[in-house]
Amino acid sequence: MTQRTINEVSELSNQVIKEVGRAIVGKDDLLKQIMAVILAGGHILLEDYPGLAKTLIANSFATALGMTFKRIQFTPDLLPGDITGGYIFNRAENQFVLRQGPIFTNVLLADEINRASPRTQSALLEAMQEYQVTLEGETLKLPDPFIVIATQNPIEYEGTFPLPEAQLDRFLVKLAVGYPSVDEEREILRRRRERRQDAFSLNPVIDSQGLLEMRAAIEDVYLQDDIERYIVEVVNHTRTHRQVVVGASPRGSLALLKLTRAWAAMQGRDYVLPDDIKSFIIPALHHRLVLEPDLWTTPRAADRVLAEVIQAVPVPVIR
Repeated sequence: MTQRTINEVSELSNQVIKEVGRAIVGKDDLLKQIMAVILAGGHILLEDYPGLAKTLIANSFATALGMTFKRIQFTPDLLPGDITGGYIFNRAENQFVLRQGPIFTNVLLADEINRASPRTQSALLEAMQEYQVTLEGETLKLPDPFIVIATQNPIEYEGTFPLPEAQLDRFLVKLAVGYPSVDEEREILRRRRERRQDAFSLNPVIDSQGLLEMRAAIEDVYLQDDIERYIVEVVNHTRTHRQVVVGASPRGSLALLKLTRAWAAMQGRDYVLPDDIKSFIIPALHHRLVLEPDLWTTPRAADRVLAEVIQAVPVPVIR
């Protein structure tokens, strides 16, 4: 494997974001966060209203990264075998042959994941954590890299099955796209007029091997002891907060470690700063908290709790 430098990681990341930005207008901060998750080797949960380009974002990143892409529309009648595939009998060869499901891809879009039954949702658990699928007792490795980008609608809960905490914990971050500004929406209309069609034509910047090389380079990003302690203290503080029933697990600490090292590399640095961690505390931890029942219907309650945690934990001074 070719050894990439931190500067190369930064340059290639910017090129990927710029290419995706040809399709997605006015969401540079979101695209940078998603790129950091991809470099960190994690999965992404996008929760926002319909029509905000969640599917387009996933498809655009897959194209810019030069990787295969498949989309699954989750519905109540979707079965686990529809995701993983299975063995079917081939009459011509008089034997069972494997029919791989759409999960065998680099980038998998799980659209409206909370509409499928818990049994079907659980078909993704092994894939997201172990990067493999077990069919009829046989374990099959998934393509490397393997990234799940799941979406869910925050306003339609009738007939849905909320993801359990164990599955939410598998997502490195939970992000919202947000509405565009008036000027950004006008830019969307202008680009559509000039294209004269709905389809986008994006070009790959790297390929699967290139992404793996970039991930390997991130392992060289330095993390000072005081910053490592800061990560642990932030996560531990979520477990003792008065409005939190269940705080973030050590998987939350690992998420902050991986995300901030990737973020530092994207900035061209081979070391992590406290501000890198503060940037990802809410995206990496708010879906990992179980709040008191009184707060379940309060909008953005987890974000406010984490804002209090950020204020309560002293930030280390880096010399």
